[in-house]
Amino acid sequence: MRGLARLATLWTRPRPVVGATPADEVHHENKWRLMRFRPRAAGARFRTPILLVPSLINRHYVLDLMPGKSFAEFLVGEGHDVWVVEWGTPGDEDRHVGLDDVCDRTLGRALGIAARASGARGAHLFGYCMGGTIAAIHAAARPERVASLTLVAAPVRFSDGGLLSAWARTPSFDVAVMVRALGNVPWPLMQSAFHLLRPTLALQKAVHLVERAWDDEFLDGFFALETWGNDNVSLPGAFYVSWIEELYRRDALANGTLVLSGRPARLESIACPLLAVTFEHDNIVPWPTAALVMDRVASPDRERIHLPGGHVGAMVSRSAKATLWPKLSGWWAARDQSVVRRRRARTGTSRK
Repeated sequence: MRGLARLATLWTRPRPVVGATPADEVHHENKWRLMRFRPRAAGARFRTPILLVPSLINRHYVLDLMPGKSFAEFLVGEGHDVWVVEWGTPGDEDRHVGLDDVCDRTLGRALGIAARASGARGAHLFGYCMGGTIAAIHAAARPERVASLTLVAAPVRFSDGGLLSAWARTPSFDVAVMVRALGNVPWPLMQSAFHLLRPTLALQKAVHLVERAWDDEFLDGFFALETWGNDNVSLPGAFYVSWIEELYRRDALANGTLVLSGRPARLESIACPLLAVTFEHDNIVPWPTAALVMDRVASPDRERIHLPGGHVGAMVSRSAKATLWPKLSGWWAARDQSVVRRRRARTGTSRK
């Protein structure tokens, strides 16, 4: 009875504050913004900045979910200089924003600004989901300012036999006609496709909500994640056409035929330190499609972390804070520009 009474109050329960880690807007163009999280009183301990790149169809604050459950907040607390790209909401005038605009010009500008402001040669580039694919494409074509590349649940092969691949490759799906009619691709259309991957997920969430209605910590995390999960944005039409035609239908990134702003974007060109994170029960990005990057890059310094869990929960859960986040922080700390310089000085080696 107490549980039922508690359920009745959920509709009026104050929603948790999301994206609350203090940050300053450093740069903006058109709809996208570059933000820098404010360091703690002692300042950043590490020189090389970390640039977080979220998915183009989601808000950035999945990486800054709520106080105590924020990846960005955790990294700032560890002494890192943390930046994030917020893609913004495209308007009708953005229907012609394409792959070159996003993966080359926008990301290149963000990397350059972060590196110059931090006094570093480059930045650690972190990409989550679609943001990881975007980061990999940029690093493959424009490696100049990429100090290291971290890909979390980021597909690099799209011919995986999964439902999303099957739907995208359906001959009757005329993506060009759809974009000519709609301009930008509405987010409800894309969200409905993800819901179809797990049709019973909404029921499963409802059951968990009933079972744990007494748990305030669970409720705060649940509603924060639901807030983010339903705060999606539409996708620029030209970008979507390239994403479907080049990646899903031609598998151009995996096949080595992708071109970015006239430059080859081959995974074999990536020679910087690489960390790939995959999740065993990821139904959106099956782990083999993300793990493939390990076999394609030229990086002598490469590592893969494979964990249980799903596409979102494994990145933002309590266990992620205890296991994955410290591993990521430690990996970047060991490859910080100042640390590498001191190591070379001790060993007497020069920078290649």
